[in-house]
Amino acid sequence: MWQRLGGLPNPLEAAGIWRDIWFEEAHHSTAIEGNTLVLKQVETLLEEGRAVGGKDLTEYMEVRGYADAAEWVYGQAIEPGDWSSGDVLSLTEVRRIHEMAMSPVWGVSPHPAARWAESPGSFRRHDIQPFPGGMTPPPWPDVEPQVTSWVASVATIHDRHAQIPEILAARHAEFERIHPFLDGNGRTGRLIMNLVLVRLGYPPAIVYKKERRRYLGALRRADGGDHAPLGELIARAILDNLYRFAMPAIAGPARLVPLGALATPELSASALRVAASRGRLQATKGADGQWRSSRNWVDDYIASRYRRA
Repeated sequence: MWQRLGGLPNPLEAAGIWRDIWFEEAHHSTAIEGNTLVLKQVETLLEEGRAVGGKDLTEYMEVRGYADAAEWVYGQAIEPGDWSSGDVLSLTEVRRIHEMAMSPVWGVSPHPAARWAESPGSFRRHDIQPFPGGMTPPPWPDVEPQVTSWVASVATIHDRHAQIPEILAARHAEFERIHPFLDGNGRTGRLIMNLVLVRLGYPPAIVYKKERRRYLGALRRADGGDHAPLGELIARAILDNLYRFAMPAIAGPARLVPLGALATPELSASALRVAASRGRLQATKGADGQWRSSRNWVDDYIASRYRRA
């Protein structure tokens, strides 16, 4: 039986951090696949339900589907429902994640080559040509038995493994090689990885769009048996979000930390960024483009809002 949530604060205790990670994951994971919405458009779509920016409808549906699936993944990881087998991952969860991620975009733009039995949540019934770099998906009749064996191998992962990132890298690369669905395998594979991570007590990992080339190159190397580059990328992504959860607990009230670590259910990270960019919240913007502030400065900003009211 997997360890529920581990040492992470639950979404009630750290709602602002979980929500900010949700925005970023939906944005960057779809951007890796070619989606052109910027983070602010993603936040507006998910917070307010408004599609701004004049993009094609399919792009909004890609983000909406991914966000719905990610939200389900976080909830399923923490409070498993009927989809769970009690192991760290089940086959029904794999299919459910794909169904949730792909159904919105499929509703407006289904895959042109899809047969009736290849809708979201169903395995492909087409063979796929080898990918550049040599990755060769199996013929479609072999997909279901290979995915079943793959899920069983994932179920053996536990929180006591010393090399979690490299193990996950190997499993993630194998899922992408199997390519069990007609479309959406990259998004589904990253969502599955985060379901496993949260169940083992780690934060979800975000592969940023600026790392797309490095990520795809690492996947190709992992397909050839070298899992270290992909494992390193995953480890850094885990560590980045671990700091976001840990910083509020260990930093003093004057310590500068990313705005996501200072968000609350009443004051989201996006609202703090707006306040910082307008000069209403005292904050600094680093060379990495990330705003940082302190708990003291946020408290001063909240007090000033009440004074203005």
